[in-house]
Amino acid sequence: MGPHCFSKLVQKVLPITDMPKVLRIINRFNLGGPTYNVAYLSKYLAGYETLLVGGEKDESEDSSTFITSSLGLEPLIIEEMKRKIDPTQDIAAYKKIKNIINEFKPDIVHTHASKAGTLGRLAAFSCKVPKVVHTFHGHVFHSYFGFAATTFYKNIERFLAKRSDAIIAISEKQKIELSEIHGICPQNKISVIPLGFDLIKFNSNIEEKRASFRKKYELSDEIICIGIIGRLVPVKNHQLFLQAFHQVTNKTSKKIKAFIVGDGELRDDLFNLCKTLGLTYSYVDQPNHSNQVIFTSWIKEVDHVLAGIDVAALTSFNEGTPVSLIEAQACNKPIVTTNVGGIENVVIPNETALLCENNNLDEFTAALLRIVEDDALRNKMGVDGWKFVKDHFHYTRLCNDMKMLYDRLLI
Repeated sequence: MGPHCFSKLVQKVLPITDMPKVLRIINRFNLGGPTYNVAYLSKYLAGYETLLVGGEKDESEDSSTFITSSLGLEPLIIEEMKRKIDPTQDIAAYKKIKNIINEFKPDIVHTHASKAGTLGRLAAFSCKVPKVVHTFHGHVFHSYFGFAATTFYKNIERFLAKRSDAIIAISEKQKIELSEIHGICPQNKISVIPLGFDLIKFNSNIEEKRASFRKKYELSDEIICIGIIGRLVPVKNHQLFLQAFHQVTNKTSKKIKAFIVGDGELRDDLFNLCKTLGLTYSYVDQPNHSNQVIFTSWIKEVDHVLAGIDVAALTSFNEGTPVSLIEAQACNKPIVTTNVGGIENVVIPNETALLCENNNLDEFTAALLRIVEDDALRNKMGVDGWKFVKDHFHYTRLCNDMKMLYDRLLI
């Protein structure tokens, strides 16, 4: 697509105004926290005109374009901006971003996540955009690659951060990781702006949604359902979840069931692990609700899932701000999770969540067994979740924080 085509698209999606302009670039429109973040900022950030740009989802992911569509947004899609490194595709994406910058003439280019952060910032530097901002929604500095590749990516991020006008971390823990542990940039260059969401639906009609979900999956009242939501990829460590669930089934007399919500490259490996552990399982193509583990693939109505389950789990090796835990608390569900990334800033330890050492099977199993066995604890830990997240993670707070940062940069 040439520059003239982009010119027509830019004119189509964005009226000309006198407000300062923000070009917001996201890796890809897959289901997850970053899409919600950029969508709410693009829709509700006061005093700025925003053009939203991003790549397409991978084949193994569920699309998040329904989120932008529901807000009346028409983002520009750069088909060449893929998750994996591909020099030919990446160069083509870089050139398209430069074309958009030259046509749109933004006052700020704000990139979100790694691929967009690299291509978008390089294009912004080349086009001499007045201000360049980047948000780390997570990072790939451990649990993704080997030492050589990790060092390579760190050096790229250090170079880009040095030339950026502001770096945004989504938690205090992530700020320390970026500055003190990985040396990406000094602390004084990093602003902490947590994610923000429209969480009302997760705290609305909970009993009605719960009844609907449990009827669909033929769940009696005494069955305790444990759900884990996310991509089936190595960093999410679903193996730990299944191993712990298996051990709990052998230690409790209560009826329990696991729901694995999401999909991805490790689906068949997880099926095989269930077989090895002796856990019965089913997938959406051949549903059997009597099985111990239900693989649902992607479900857009996550609020129905969280209303229907009794415990939310997360077993990741590495996280930024896991949306599923924020949404679980909005639905007043207790959490059992590994204590990685910014998770300790997203939950209230021992009040809304039990935190476990990373990849510690014994500790995770013990926490999961404790929450299953103790009805009073399970109910108590679910009570304060909504009170906590509605003040800390609503999109109005996100937009106010971002506006203050932008205003300061453009003074």
